[in-house]
Amino acid sequence: MKVSIALQTDKTTAEYAALGAAAESYGFDGVSVFADLGYQPPLGALLTIAAHTSRVRIGAACLNPYLTHPVELAGQLAVLDTASGGRAYLGLARGSWLSRVGVAQDRPLRTLQEAAEVVRYLLAGKTDGYHGEVFAIEPDTALRYPVRRSTVDLLLGVWGPRGAALAGRIADEVKLGGCANPDMVATMRGWLRDSATAAGRTADAVGVVAGAVTVVDDDRAAARRLARAEVAMYLDVVARLDPTVEVDPELLRRLGELVAAGAHAEAGALIGDALLDRFCFAGTPDEVAEHAAALLDAGADRIEFGTPHGRTDRHGVDLLGAKVLPRIRDLAGER
Repeated sequence: MKVSIALQTDKTTAEYAALGAAAESYGFDGVSVFADLGYQPPLGALLTIAAHTSRVRIGAACLNPYLTHPVELAGQLAVLDTASGGRAYLGLARGSWLSRVGVAQDRPLRTLQEAAEVVRYLLAGKTDGYHGEVFAIEPDTALRYPVRRSTVDLLLGVWGPRGAALAGRIADEVKLGGCANPDMVATMRGWLRDSATAAGRTADAVGVVAGAVTVVDDDRAAARRLARAEVAMYLDVVARLDPTVEVDPELLRRLGELVAAGAHAEAGALIGDALLDRFCFAGTPDEVAEHAAALLDAGADRIEFGTPHGRTDRHGVDLLGAKVLPRIRDLAGER
C-alpha cells in the first residue's frame, strides 16, 4: 500500500518546495505533478521538489510524446533522476485537449510503446539505432552526458483493455487518472493480471494507481461543493473512459459547455453525489480515508490524492497527512 500526492503545475517555486517537503514529512510515498495543457511544464516543479526532499519518489503523471519528442523526454528524465538521487519515474499518456492546439493523437498505443522504448534505449546508452513505426533514432545518436540510472520505472496512463495489454508487457504501473471508482480499479486489475501473465510476467507485475481530484475538509459540505467545481473540467474526459459507469450524454454535453464558458461552479452543481464519488475524493478526513481504503480493497496498489487537496493546497495536504494517511493505514491494518 502506497499513498502519494499530486500537484497541479500552477504554483510558485516556494510553494512547490513547501508542499513537497510537507508531503515527505508526513510520510507520503511520492509526489507527482500533472502536465496538463496550458499549465507550467512539470520539470521545473519536479526539480524544486527534488531539491527539498530526500526520500519520496517523484515524476510527472503524465507526459505525452505528441508535444515532446521521446529524445527530450529521456533528457528531462535523466536530469530529474540525477537531481533526485535516483528517485524519478517516467509517466506517459496520450494526453488530453491536444486538439485545441491542432495536434493529432494518431496511433496512441503504438506511440506510447515506442516512446517508452526510445527513452529506455537512450538511458541504456545504446548507439546502434532505433527504427520504429513512429519514431526513429539514427545510429551514434546518444545522450552526451552521464545518467544516474539506465532503467527507471514506467507508469502508463491508460484506461482500456488494449492499454492494459500494452502495460502488461512493458509497464511497472498503470494510473487511472481521474478515477476514484472501485469498480474500475477491479476491472483494470483483472486486465493487467491477464496481460502480465500472457507476457510471461508475474500476475502482480503491474501496479494500479487510482488518482483523482481531492478536497478534504472538516466541513463536508464545503469540501464537496469545491470538489464538484474542480472535477467538472475533467469529467468530460474521464467519464467517457470508464466502462463501469454510465453517464447521461446530455449531462456531459452541458458540463462541457459550462466549463468552456468558465462557469465551473455551475457545471459542478450538475454533478450528483454518486457520480462525484466515482471520480473524486471529497469529504471529511474519515470519509476520504474510507474511500481510499475501498480502492485498495478493490486492487489498487497506490492512491494518489490530486489538486486542490483542500480549501488551499497546503491546508489539504496538512489534513491528508495528519488525519487521512494515518487513518488509511489503520484501516489497512484492520482489513
